[in-house]
Amino acid sequence: MPTLRKKLKIAHVSPEVDPFAKTGGLAEVANALPRALHQLKHEVIVITPLHSRITSKKTHSLKKVFTDVEIELSEGLTKKFSCWQGELEPGLPVYFIDHGQYFGQSKQVYGTEHKNARWFFFDLAVIKLLELLEFQADVINCHDWPSALIPYFLRKRFQKNPFLSKMATQLTIHNLVFQSGINWWQIPKRYRLDPNSRLPHFKKSVAVERINFIKRGIVNTDIINTVSEQYAQEILTKNFGQDLHRILVNRKERVFGIVNGISYEAYNPATDPGLAARYDSKNMSGKAKNKKDLQRYFGLPTRADVPLLGMATRITEQKGIELLMKTLPRLLTSDIQFVIMGSGDKQYEQFFRKLTRQFPDKVGAHLEFDAKRATEVYAGSDMFLMPSRFEPCGLGQLISLRYGSIPIVRAIGGLADTVIDYNPRKGQGNGFVFKGYTPSYLLIAITRALETYHRPKEWEKLVTKGMSQSYSWEIPAKKYVALYRRAIKRRADEIKKKNGNGHKIKKNK
Repeated sequence: MPTLRKKLKIAHVSPEVDPFAKTGGLAEVANALPRALHQLKHEVIVITPLHSRITSKKTHSLKKVFTDVEIELSEGLTKKFSCWQGELEPGLPVYFIDHGQYFGQSKQVYGTEHKNARWFFFDLAVIKLLELLEFQADVINCHDWPSALIPYFLRKRFQKNPFLSKMATQLTIHNLVFQSGINWWQIPKRYRLDPNSRLPHFKKSVAVERINFIKRGIVNTDIINTVSEQYAQEILTKNFGQDLHRILVNRKERVFGIVNGISYEAYNPATDPGLAARYDSKNMSGKAKNKKDLQRYFGLPTRADVPLLGMATRITEQKGIELLMKTLPRLLTSDIQFVIMGSGDKQYEQFFRKLTRQFPDKVGAHLEFDAKRATEVYAGSDMFLMPSRFEPCGLGQLISLRYGSIPIVRAIGGLADTVIDYNPRKGQGNGFVFKGYTPSYLLIAITRALETYHRPKEWEKLVTKGMSQSYSWEIPAKKYVALYRRAIKRRADEIKKKNGNGHKIKKNK
């Protein structure tokens, strides 16, 4: 087992990595966490698919390092892949698993054909690649369900492989709702539990699509972590455990939470090239210019005095959209403005289209997520809404604080860990927090924020305080290292136990 001072060899495996392919916060974590670990002097590599219709080999200067590598998917069935190499920063390589059928036919990271089959293949390709690279990781950090079969394969198929069996694994659950390529609640009940037995043959496509990746990962990994401390506790309950709470409770001694950080290089209003004007906590004049620019972009009257509430989000039920549908029409009778950027469920998008027609001077909606313009919403808004029904971590509230937009959030998951309810008497807190998932609770929180906004000196102090707080990756990265060492120790202890404390008994001649 490595000593506490030993630098670790860490492999991160993720279905998406910013800037190569990105659908949300997972890609940002898969970029920022390896970089933070690399800056702590650990030896880090990242492995991800080559989404060849999304990732440009030329733009990212990728070079091919392996061609036509064969892997056995199931008995008598093999497929080949190639591998390309790029980097996140000097000394931090990213390896891309290249397979045209599975990762080269769509501009989508998820939701394509062969939903489970492609990740079944990917996880075996990752394991093969580690052998080819001769990278015997101390720990493999598997991010979310697409990489969650790796712990299963290492403990079952490759348990006697001396190179692979020693590697510890840590499964990072970014959102337990997503357990495989098919929504778990849509799988027939008799198949839903997916007993932790042998995997079906790869040719049995229907059976493969019923594999619960995340469950097999939970049962076989050395350590499990979620992306906030609160969410780690929530998933042990029936309300948030997504039908896996009993299994998680049985392994709760392996479950930990670490709040995500954000990149202070990527999210910095003092250097952000996409803003109309740059600013920081010591000179806030540029924020007013960004508010004006945001109002123009959404076709709203350019008023400095009106409170502007913003959202940049996936427009899904999880994000509290149904709560907003019951709250916004009433709220918009007040003198406020509201803008939203994002895409999602069509019924919700239609609601916001209708709202822009009803309140053309108060509501703006850009129903397509534009990553390049997303920080303009943070920079231009006065308040940032996150009334989520559940939220494993959330990056929006951290980015909003960084850009001086005060978060209004529900006390759930990572939101509860990072946003402290403002107390005007004590001058404590950095946002406005509500608990109950009802329109009245949300309305009260927004009303409190609006009342504070109309006390300019008090509001300015609140904004400045939020911008001065640190939510970088430095502390979370150190917490990950501590968990990696736990995972490594567990793996070593289990190997020792299997080998009879590691001592071979010599027979008398």
